[in-house]
Amino acid sequence: MKINEIKSCIIGPALSAEQFIAEHFFVFLIKGTMNGYDGNKHYALKAGESCLIRKNRLARYNKVKDNDEFGKVVIFFDEVFLKAFQKKHSLVFKNFTSNDAFIRLKKDNLINSFLLSLEPYYNNTGNISPEFSDIKREELLLILLHLHPELSDVLFDFGIPGRLDLEKFMQQNYKFNVSIERLAFLTGRSLSAFKRDFKTIFNDTPNRWLVKRRLKEARFLIEEKGLRPTDIYVDLGFEDLSHFSFAFKKEFGITASACMVDKDKALEN
Repeated sequence: MKINEIKSCIIGPALSAEQFIAEHFFVFLIKGTMNGYDGNKHYALKAGESCLIRKNRLARYNKVKDNDEFGKVVIFFDEVFLKAFQKKHSLVFKNFTSNDAFIRLKKDNLINSFLLSLEPYYNNTGNISPEFSDIKREELLLILLHLHPELSDVLFDFGIPGRLDLEKFMQQNYKFNVSIERLAFLTGRSLSAFKRDFKTIFNDTPNRWLVKRRLKEARFLIEEKGLRPTDIYVDLGFEDLSHFSFAFKKEFGITASACMVDKDKALEN
């Protein structure tokens, strides 16, 4: 059996549609491409590659099929599992620091052999039977720590996010669709402290500011970069085009399409 013939599976909870990573998870791409963005960098994971996606990060990712096919193996490392693993195994910490939400992993036969070994444990739903899932997760984690000892500093840090510069954080992450409660947590604040600090810095509520900031960027991208509304509304955090169009018209008194027309006329003159 070849590595590109293994079945897709998920060990752990289903992948959340929310753009907040609640638990660490390993991804191996069988077929297709996965594009990711964490507010700092863009990432591309191709077939045969793997990465660790870190918890307590804002990130979004999308899949691109290859010949109408896409396949992945996703394995979660939740905190309960990691604490049990830590009690059982000796760990070495390397003082590793990185702000990346997506940590690319080495290609190695150990990972390939592990993935092939999952096949006998699949049940009829295409998932690993629960009685074997922790054993296989432990095996994978031992492999990853052998290949990347520095991951101990990432996986076994059970602290909560510290207090961050709120203005810098929001200007960097306004495109992500997450709740205000998540934003408060990620900036090291209670919800009430987050709202109070937000009002002091931006003189607005978080929800209103987020919409205005996204629309401001949208107008810049349309008028100055020549992009179309259909090209940008998802990346800016709008769930659908009609919502974006309504909000744009309400904010600027002109449709996004009209901005494109005005820009074209200016260029002609």
